[in-house]
Amino acid sequence: MVKRLLFCWLLLISSSLFAAPPRVIALAPHLTELAFAAGITPVAVSAWSDYPPAAKQIEQVANWQGVKVERILQLKPDVVLAWRGGNPQRQIDQLQQFGVHIEWIDPANLAGMIDALAALGKWSPHPEEAAKAAQQLRQQEASLRQQYASQKPIPLFLQFGQQPLFTAAKATLQNDIIGLCGGKNIFADSRVSWPQVSREQVLMRHPQAILIGGNQQQAASVAQFWQPQLNVPVIAINDDWLSRPGPRMLLAAKQLCAVLHPAQ
Repeated sequence: MVKRLLFCWLLLISSSLFAAPPRVIALAPHLTELAFAAGITPVAVSAWSDYPPAAKQIEQVANWQGVKVERILQLKPDVVLAWRGGNPQRQIDQLQQFGVHIEWIDPANLAGMIDALAALGKWSPHPEEAAKAAQQLRQQEASLRQQYASQKPIPLFLQFGQQPLFTAAKATLQNDIIGLCGGKNIFADSRVSWPQVSREQVLMRHPQAILIGGNQQQAASVAQFWQPQLNVPVIAINDDWLSRPGPRMLLAAKQLCAVLHPAQ
C-alpha cells in the first residue's frame, strides 16, 4: 500500500514537472511585450514584434493585412491575445468559432495595462514573474504620480503624424502619462480617442510644448513645421515606448517627466 501511494505521488510530481506550458499567441507587438514580461514565450507573434530581442525569432502570424487563421489553428494555441485597435474582428470571430480561446487586451490607461500584465500570470509557466513585473510597474507609477502631483499643469500637444495631424484624447495611455507628469493634454476633451485635428485647432489651444514619438531629427522637422506661429519645445521620446501600450510606457513617462520638470 505504501509503495502504491509513493508511486502515485511520484507520478503526480513528474507530470507537473514535465507538463507543457500553455501555448500563447500574441497578435500585436505590445501584446508580445506584455507576454514576455509575464514570463511567457509565445509560440507565434505579430509582425513588428521586435522586443525583447528573442521575439524576433518567433513565427509571425499577423500583420497589418490581417491574421493567418489557418496557421493559428494548426499551432493549437491555448489562448490568443488580441487587440481591438489592430486585429480584424471578423477573423478573431472565426478563431472563436473554431473553439480558440481569445483574451482581448485593450488598456485605456496605465492601471489597465498593469492589470492586464498581472492577469497574464494564469497563462504563464512562471506566474510569479507576471506578479513581480506588475508590482514593479505599479510602484513606478505611484512614485511618479506622487513626485509630480503638485506641479502646475503644462498645456501639451501630443502629435502623431504631420499631414494629416492626429493626436490622442482622454481614454488613452498616452494621455495618462501626460497627466502623470504634470502635463495637460490640450485635446483630452475630444469625443474620439484618436482625433484628427487641424493646424488652426492646435494653435487656438496654445500648447506650451509638443510631444512626439521619434528622435531629435524628427523633433527638428516638427519644430520647423509649426514656424512661425508656434515656437515651443518639441519633446521626442522613443516611438515604441510612447506608441505601444505595454510595459515600456513607464520609460516614456519617466523621460517626459524629466523633460517637463527638470528641476524635479
